[in-house]
Amino acid sequence: MGRCRVCLEESMTISDYLGVCADCIKENPEEALPLAEKAHSESRSLFGLPPRPPRTSGGVSCGMCANDCVIGDGEKGFCGLVINKDGRLTRLGGTPDRGVLEWYYDPLPTNCVAWWFCPGCTGSGYPKYAHMPRAEAGYVNLAVFYGACSLDCLFCQNWHYRNLTARLKPMMSAEDLAGKVNKNVSCICFFGGDPSAQMPHALKTSMIALEEAKRGSRILRICWETNGNMKGRFADMAADLSLRSGGVVKFDLKAWDENIHIALCGVSNRAALRNFSMIGEKYFERRGEIPVLTASTLLVPGYIDEVEVEGVAEFLASIDPEIPYTLLAFYPQYRMTDLPTTSRRQALRCREAAEKHLKNVRIGNVHLLS
Repeated sequence: MGRCRVCLEESMTISDYLGVCADCIKENPEEALPLAEKAHSESRSLFGLPPRPPRTSGGVSCGMCANDCVIGDGEKGFCGLVINKDGRLTRLGGTPDRGVLEWYYDPLPTNCVAWWFCPGCTGSGYPKYAHMPRAEAGYVNLAVFYGACSLDCLFCQNWHYRNLTARLKPMMSAEDLAGKVNKNVSCICFFGGDPSAQMPHALKTSMIALEEAKRGSRILRICWETNGNMKGRFADMAADLSLRSGGVVKFDLKAWDENIHIALCGVSNRAALRNFSMIGEKYFERRGEIPVLTASTLLVPGYIDEVEVEGVAEFLASIDPEIPYTLLAFYPQYRMTDLPTTSRRQALRCREAAEKHLKNVRIGNVHLLS
């Protein structure tokens, strides 16, 4: 049973670690957000990361992601991969030569957010973008798990990426990573953590691998699972690669209300929504056989309800009502282990809210629903 330190309400769906309820985050952010910031500060200190994106007067602007850190002498950027040494930025990772990541071959079909329409899981786009008109059994996805992130989600399902950030290893160049693409690899998926903090590495890997695949007349799709909190130019380049290769850009839109997003994830969602709009308006109608853009939202009990989901859905529909939207069941992880799993009732209410605006809505991770 958690307790909100602002209104003092108690509930199973109030995270005691976060310390505030959703109503107070929305209606009384002046009191609620400092408490949420304290929770983020505590979680990040365990990994030697700054509590918030630095805005140090006289510091140096990073420009790698949408956080736009201004890093003072001796300080780290929010992602932990860049440091100011004597007034100059040193990038410890995320460059084409120094990617902090783990990788593995994931047999197809796989547990992809876009499982219900992606070529590797369904054969969509055959024969141009898929090897067979059904799931690509016998082929694999090169799964690239980046060891840094531009958000700090207290419910992070892959929270152990922070260990890679802290160690700055394993490390691999874009050229070496692209070399892992053999004849059985039909797609690359960049996730993590998040690729937003290491986009130059991911983009370089993609370009090298696609050029090699082109020489061999092989299918190779480029896909992204991202929070979307990246620079607009990187988002544009990523979407272009996915469009041309048959891949999918998958945005995990954590929340609709900006204060809810800040409380749960440490930073604003404005850049993610802006990037999603840009990609949707520029690319979505250019490839009909496979949606190039999709969104998902994790249904965090007590915080991400049908109101939040309908806000996201209405936003997606304003771009194109055909955009696929996946609602994912929450499992207690990282600092918010005091919340229950998503209930079936919550998931159905959220789906109903999304379907008011969108034509393609699915519930994922159904086996986790309580």
